[in-house]
Formats: sequence, C-alpha cells, structure tokens
Amino acid sequence: MKRFQELAAASIVSATLLLASQSAAIAFDAHAGYYYPEPQTNEVYISELPVANDAQKRSRAAFVIGLAAQHSKQNHAAGYHLFAKGGDLEKLIIVATGDGQYDTLYRLRALLAALTSLARSTELFARSNHPHELNFLDFCKLIGFKQVTVTNGKDIAHQIKIR
Repeated sequence: MKRFQELAAASIVSATLLLASQSAAIAFDAHAGYYYPEPQTNEVYISELPVANDAQKRSRAAFVIGLAAQHSKQNHAAGYHLFAKGGDLEKLIIVATGDGQYDTLYRLRALLAALTSLARSTELFARSNHPHELNFLDFCKLIGFKQVTVTNGKDIAHQIKIR
C-alpha cells in the first residue's frame, strides 16, 4: 500500500509539472519584448458575433494591407502601424509611432474606438444586421483575430483576448 501511495504521489507531481509547463507555454507571448513591452493590462472581450465563414489568414492580411494603403493616401501620418502576426495571423498588433500619443490605457482604448469608423466602412462589417451597434473588436472577431495588442511602442501595452 505504501508503494502505491508513493507511485500515486509521484504521478500527481509529474502531472502537475506537465500542466504547469503547458500553461507557461500557452501564456508565453513571443511578440512581447519585440513589438511591444510586456502588457501591463489585459482583458477579455466577448463578442456575440461568430467568426465569418470566409475569414481566413488571407483576409486578415488583406485587412492590414488595405488599412496601410488607405493611410498612405491621406496627407498625414496615421500615428500608428498595424501588424498581423501569429501562425495564422490571428494576432493584431497596433503600435503608436510617436511619443505622447497613446500613453495611457484610455488613449489606447480611444484609438480602438476611432478604428471602429474604419471597420464600419468595410464590406464584411456592412453585411452584419446592425453595423452601427458593433465596434472594432467585433470586427476583429468577424475576421478571425483572437488577440489585439495596442501599445505606445515604448512602455505601455494593453492586450485583449477576443472570444
């Protein structure tokens, strides 16, 4: 019986270590420290919208490229860059390009609110039943982004998991 208890205890310790290492691997953010600092704040955004049937890696790349092209046509700099990263381009990263612009959580959220206007001008957004009730994070869910990170590119980052 004592041998059985020792084996059971060893199994529990092994399973705990395995789960802990898997959790650490899942929590690891390969882009933190490269595109942005470790996020100081996190949140989960739950959208009632389903991911669009035609949402794929290509559509997320096209969104980022299209937005960059739209910005290049304007007579002023946008003040931020967008990047789609991850194996399936499921992570959207928004990095401010100048000091003092997006240096608080509230300013980062205001940027997301401003991006809602751009999202509403897309065909995919217009296909929804009530586009005026949706926001940028809903749009991100529609095209299959699972995470959005906004940063001032210096010392502040906010990360949003989209469900």
